[in-house]
Amino acid sequence: MDETKSANSVPGNVQLPDDHIPDKKKSQAFAFACAILCCSTSVLLGYDIGVMSGAQLFIQRDLKINDVQLEVLVGILNLYSLIGSAAAGRTSDWIGRKYTIVVAAAIFFVGALLMGFATNYAFLMVGRFVAGIGVGYAMTIAPLYTTELAPAAARGFLTSFPEVFINVGILLGYVSNYAFSRLSLRLGWRLMLGIGAVPSVIIGFGVLRMPESPRWLVLKGRLGDAKRILLKTSESKEEAQERLLAIQEAAGIPLDCTDEIVEVPKVEKGHEVWQELLIHPTPSVRRILIAAVGLHFLQQTSGIDAVVLYSSRIFQKAGIVNDQALLGCSVAVGFIKTLFILVATFFLDKVGRRPLILSSIGGMLVSVTLLATGLTIIDRNPDQKLVWAIALCIVMTLAYVAFFSIGLGPVTWVYSSEIFPLKLRAQGTSIGVGVNRVMSGVISMTFLSMSKALTIGGSFFLFAGVCVIATVFFYTRLPETQGRNLEDIEELFAHKRGKGNNNK
Repeated sequence: MDETKSANSVPGNVQLPDDHIPDKKKSQAFAFACAILCCSTSVLLGYDIGVMSGAQLFIQRDLKINDVQLEVLVGILNLYSLIGSAAAGRTSDWIGRKYTIVVAAAIFFVGALLMGFATNYAFLMVGRFVAGIGVGYAMTIAPLYTTELAPAAARGFLTSFPEVFINVGILLGYVSNYAFSRLSLRLGWRLMLGIGAVPSVIIGFGVLRMPESPRWLVLKGRLGDAKRILLKTSESKEEAQERLLAIQEAAGIPLDCTDEIVEVPKVEKGHEVWQELLIHPTPSVRRILIAAVGLHFLQQTSGIDAVVLYSSRIFQKAGIVNDQALLGCSVAVGFIKTLFILVATFFLDKVGRRPLILSSIGGMLVSVTLLATGLTIIDRNPDQKLVWAIALCIVMTLAYVAFFSIGLGPVTWVYSSEIFPLKLRAQGTSIGVGVNRVMSGVISMTFLSMSKALTIGGSFFLFAGVCVIATVFFYTRLPETQGRNLEDIEELFAHKRGKGNNNK
């Protein structure tokens, strides 16, 4: 049956039995389970980030590559992911959010196997290319799906899951480094990279049990299916009805229409959507785009990937030279990062987005400044082992990732995925992810060269400067979205300033 056929050809309307009353606990559990399955795709990116932090030590020794080749190898996946990110929006609008996640897992599976069997630098780069496309798909679709499925009261909690799983993946990558570091040089790093294929298989099959996004179903005219899913993810029948009507209105479907399948009004073609988003945006859409792009840009240029990807190099500069000690310190970074992202998930819907992101960037500014100071002092005293400076660098590295994880890490994904209007959401989310990956690639592919030019301490002073700019931007451009229905958020950006909670 054609999903978009006229409702008049479908016998019967969407009628819910009177006793079909959502159970609050079951609804929360169902939405929770779907979010976990969807966001588990983010483990793939996290694992790659974490495992490359340690594997690079052994890859460089085995393949005998220089620092420039190494930083290109480490960071190029972020640029490759742009291909997946660019395709994810259109793919998810075509085949649905759920099956796009399966595509992401399948592509990463192939990429991980290619990296694991790589025999030389060129072969390894091919594996990075394929895995990067899978990562781009996963990073775009996970927050998009979760945002569209989650009720407003739990949206921040559930939409922060991609960042949670990125951190879980980073920790698993660090643990993999430590576990396989004692194997032979040729085998160890290949197992570290290749074993990343295992979670992609589990994720791909697990996602098949998820429901489709109710907003995507409405866009396809499947009101009946959308309403049944909303009943499973809402705390009351009234809330489900309210959410459905809001989505119908955004999709241009008459609010009094209750048919199982309806004919959806013709929407803008892809190029017209891009025109509305980039060429002729309304003032509110322009501010939304600036907020999303600014968040992703500043998240990466604040230096988080430099710390996570090159944590072993940072600890080497701080005076730790033993491989096992270096990898052990990296595991500590992954543990702290994961612990604090879990803390953040419970505060997003209680405290709000603004308080978390402003306190996060303030803490990052202080910790990265002290880290830069410690590294500079150590660099200027090469003949002395300054224990206090080494301790300062370790503590400030851990503090930096903790502050990042409690605010800027999860809020970026939650905020940027919830502020775009429905018809622009897939494309808008793709732009945000694209900016994120470009800047991540730029930072990770230039950090070693930058450290040689500016010194490693000077590089972190540069990141501190970015944190100052980010503080001003977040304070002035980001209104509070806590508790708002997705269809109402555009109103918050009708005003020039995003300061404060007065728009709630």
